[in-house]
Amino acid sequence: MARKPSAKPTQTEIEILGILWEHGPATVREVHERVGAERGIGYTGVLKLLQNLFAKGLVRRNQDEHAHVYEACEPERIKRQLLSALMRQVFAGSASQLVLHLLEGDSASPEEVEEIRKMVAAYRRRSK
Repeated sequence: MARKPSAKPTQTEIEILGILWEHGPATVREVHERVGAERGIGYTGVLKLLQNLFAKGLVRRNQDEHAHVYEACEPERIKRQLLSALMRQVFAGSASQLVLHLLEGDSASPEEVEEIRKMVAAYRRRSK
């Protein structure tokens, strides 16, 4: 099957990618145990979603073992693409508006805000 690396993942596929990003390579059963019961998705549904992600070029599949093991491809690139799309669609392309909404929503701890400050300072130093 031809892969389409530019194909966008669905919301459920993003959740599965999140599991692979957080926990690393996993079998269908391992992904199902993490997402299936919570979302009411059966084993074959999770298998189909992983196959779709493979067809889109967003995951690799290792067939050496009896159970196929799936691994996210280029997680940083995919995260940047998803965030860029969200920024364009929701915040009219404004990175500052995106960050402002994150900070105003009280979702960032004081430690995270300090980490963001350090990252911005490091970015400014590199950009000069």
